Amino acid sequence: MINATAEYALRAVVFLASNESEYVSRGRLARETKIPSDYLVRVLMSLDEAAVLTSQRGRRGGYRLNCKANELTVYDVIAAVTALPTIVKCPLGIEEHIDLCPLHARLNEVAEMAVAAYRATSVAELLPKECKAASGCAFPQS
Repeated sequence: MINATAEYALRAVVFLASNESEYVSRGRLARETKIPSDYLVRVLMSLDEAAVLTSQRGRRGGYRLNCKANELTVYDVIAAVTALPTIVKCPLGIEEHIDLCPLHARLNEVAEMAVAAYRATSVAELLPKECKAASGCAFPQS
């Protein structure tokens, strides 16, 4: 339901949330989250432009969230890096369907439910349980 860019953005943001007391270098972020470094640069730029995170240059520089994890939603993260999927033409391929066919209407409902779930879920809810109690925990390894 979400693309790779959104998945990588969520991984990066969850990692930053789990290390909220410090700036995290791009290299460490790529290594710990297993996001390709070149791809991560684009994701971080989009998140920075959307004011989801902030960056600091220098030896102790890196990235950190602009707000607490419980103030940031999954929707905020996804919308910062990609357009949410919408169905613009009949999924059955029937060109005569000007109005929504039953399948198209149902798929739109499902997409709307997904967006509602993204809006209702904070990044804090995605943190591993041990991170909720203490900052600086290890990111779950796959």
